[in-house]
Parts: sequence; structure tokens; C-alpha cells
Amino acid sequence: MKCVFTAESFTKLRIARHLTVLLFLRFGVIAALPFSAFSGIALSQSQLPEPVRNVGIDQRLNEQLPLDIELRDESGRVVKLEEYFGSRPVILSLVYHECPMLCSEVLSGLLSSLRVLRFDLGREFDVLTVSFNPREDSALAKSVKESYLKRYKRPGAEGGWHFLTGDQASIDRLTRAVGFRYTYDSQKNQYAHASGILVLTPQGRVSRYFYGIEFAPKDLRLALVEASQNRIGSVVDQVLLFCYHYDPITGKYGFVIMTAARVLGMAFVIGFGTFIAVMLRRERIQKDRG
Repeated sequence: MKCVFTAESFTKLRIARHLTVLLFLRFGVIAALPFSAFSGIALSQSQLPEPVRNVGIDQRLNEQLPLDIELRDESGRVVKLEEYFGSRPVILSLVYHECPMLCSEVLSGLLSSLRVLRFDLGREFDVLTVSFNPREDSALAKSVKESYLKRYKRPGAEGGWHFLTGDQASIDRLTRAVGFRYTYDSQKNQYAHASGILVLTPQGRVSRYFYGIEFAPKDLRLALVEASQNRIGSVVDQVLLFCYHYDPITGKYGFVIMTAARVLGMAFVIGFGTFIAVMLRRERIQKDRG
């Protein structure tokens, strides 16, 4: 039987593989399926463990977030998403703070990347961390925010990293808009969910997805520059965007050899032309003096 892979099926396979390993540990599921099964074919929904059958991330690039969604910030104030958009790109992380394992790893991985980035949180970009557990409140969000800001250790970050909570209706609107699918296990009192972050444009459109619990600072920087339409970053960043291409299947930026060769070729031509012009000018000056 011939197996055909599409970008969508490969993405689902990658997420399913990651989630299954994690949820075997979290939910105490016995590994009825051999891990080798994940390497050759994409599993059907019925073959996956029950907790992960309806879990995943459906890429919705360029999707406009409903910015009229009402949530609560860490102080308990009712806010609309539109308050956090307009001037800077935004990183969105969907987690819940009482998660026993995965969510804290996502936030820690994000924090590690942010600490490496030369961009300053609250200055060149913002971060929205939204809990998808409607039972979590602003007091808990405030406590978590204080913990991560202490570890980030950069002034001004308190005005750029926002920890939001909301009711089920608001959470559903947001998660549906970005393609984030999760389920609640009442027996375990836990959520089964995927892991990753999104980069959004200043207008609130989905720009990039990054999967897992570790996010390469280089990829995150390029995504922020791209989402901002080059309003942040340096000339070097803009050149790198010619040489690196975002792959939606892997959620990473890959080096494009032909594009890089063209850029280097242009740089060589410009450099060589400049050298010739300088040498001719010197020769002309020397003749004039002679």
C-alpha cells in the first residue's frame, strides 16, 4: 500500500508523535503501539490514545484574530485583545498554569529564547500568555507572571509580558481562531494539549507557528522581524530573511542555498565594482598630480 504524505499530514504526524510520548507519561497510558509505528505511516485518529485523539495544532497562517475577545489581565481588569496590538509583533503562548508538566516547559523554553534575544520584551515585541483553563484566575496569573519576570531580568518587561485568563466562551473563540485543539480529561483533571507558540503581526494576524518546548532564538528573531515587516531588527536581519525560508511543516527557518548564493553573488559584484571604481579614481588622481 502506497503512503502519501502532505504538509498537513506530516505536521499532524510530528505533533502526534510528540504528544503521545508525553501523554503516555502524564496519563499513565500503556504503550500499546510500538514507537516504530510513528516513523513510517501517519496514524489514524482511532489508533491514537484516547486523550490525544482530538488534540493538535491546525496551522491557520494569516488568520485574523477576533480582537474584540474579552479576557482578564493579571490585575483582574477586563481587557480586549485589541489593547495588545497595533504597534509591535506579539508572541502568543496558550497554556494553563496548573499543568503538571508540559506548560511550564513551554514557558521555560520561551523564556530561555527571550533571554538570548537582543530584542527587548515590551520594547520591540510583546508576549501574551493566555490560560485555556477557565477555572484559573487573575491571582494565579499574577503570581506566575512575577516568577517569569524575575527570571527574565530586564527592565520594562512587566509592561510587555501579559498573563491573561478568561471564561470558556472567550477561550474557545481564541483557540479556534489559531487552530489550537485540546481536550479535558475529567478522570485525571488534566488537559491534553499540544505544545508550541505563535508569532502574530501587529495587526493580530497569525504569522508563524513554532512547535515543541524549545524555540531557536534565531528562528524567533527572524519571525519577529518578518511579522513586523522589517520595522524592527537590523539590515543584517533583512538580509538573513532572503537567505532563510520559513518551513510550515517543521515550524523552523531553513537555509536556502540558491537564494544565499544570489545574495553573495550580488555582494561580490557590488564589492568588486566598488574596488574597481576606487582603483580607477586613484589612478586618475595620480595622473592629475603627475
